[in-house]
Amino acid sequence: MRVLVVDDEALARERLAALLGELGGHEVAGSAASGEEALDLVRTLHPDIVLLDIRMPGMGGIEAARHLTALPDPPAVIFVTAYDAFAMEAFEAQAVGYLLKPVRRERLASALAHAARPTRPQLAALVGTTPVATRRGRIAARLGDELRLIPVESIYYFLAEQKYVTVRHEAGTDLIDEAIKDLADEFDEKFVRIHRNALVALRHVQALEKGTDGRLWARVAGADEPLAVSRRHAHDVRRRIQEE
Repeated sequence: MRVLVVDDEALARERLAALLGELGGHEVAGSAASGEEALDLVRTLHPDIVLLDIRMPGMGGIEAARHLTALPDPPAVIFVTAYDAFAMEAFEAQAVGYLLKPVRRERLASALAHAARPTRPQLAALVGTTPVATRRGRIAARLGDELRLIPVESIYYFLAEQKYVTVRHEAGTDLIDEAIKDLADEFDEKFVRIHRNALVALRHVQALEKGTDGRLWARVAGADEPLAVSRRHAHDVRRRIQEE
């Protein structure tokens, strides 16, 4: 089994690599010091398993794992963390592999034997139940076997259309396979739901306009035409824009 070791501390990476060597039957495919680097290496090295530290500068382990699930053939993931047993209860409840630092050889062997690919529902549940997870800083759009990571700060709006959601951002347009409701829940601090099929960045709302038929429309940066604001969301949209 090919294993990618991901930890921002060089000594931690070396220890994990040494333990893998002692166990035998596993090859260290490579190592990475950040979530961003890990995603790049997964696409080129195609490891079977990723040992993934949770807290790292920039992109943390849970966010990296959420992006990995968008790949057509994602690797199995084992989280590595220094958090206490209370946090571990959340991981156990979701049946996601984890190792508590300092990693022991016996625990590593057991985790490798039971390594599995985390599902989106599992990772979404971890985001809501652990104190170590934060909102994603990027959205992953799949392009064949590759991922394009779109900085959330660059996004103008999300628009649900049939099976997919269109992401309009500073560098163009991409399609993602995520639900508007889930995106609204995760990014409610900086985005506002204007319609059942539309979520827009508050800072990119340029104006609200009322049509001759009384309907409300939002002019949003990046949109060629105004986006409809539903009656259901109109009050909240006005309030959020005034507070911005």
